Amino acid sequence: MRDHRVNKLAEVRAELDHLQSVEAELVRAIKESGSGTYEGAEHYVVVSDAERRTLNMKAVRAKLSRQFISANTKVTKSLRLQLFGYPKREAA
Repeated sequence: MRDHRVNKLAEVRAELDHLQSVEAELVRAIKESGSGTYEGAEHYVVVSDAERRTLNMKAVRAKLSRQFISANTKVTKSLRLQLFGYPKREAA
């Protein structure tokens, strides 16, 4: 028995894949412009520098000194992009 929903699901997933690649390219291009606020007609994005620290918990469990924790903490820098919408303006 053939189910039309299977074909529809495949179409939707293909469209999502395409849209995700378009989104990734737009995000990359905006981030390349650096930190700041970028405004559109209805939305704006904020690109900010972010810092992420990760800790090697296996190594920490083996030896819990402050110096050892500091030595095994990894800092990764990245750009963060947030999309916001402007409030809807009512027509006068």
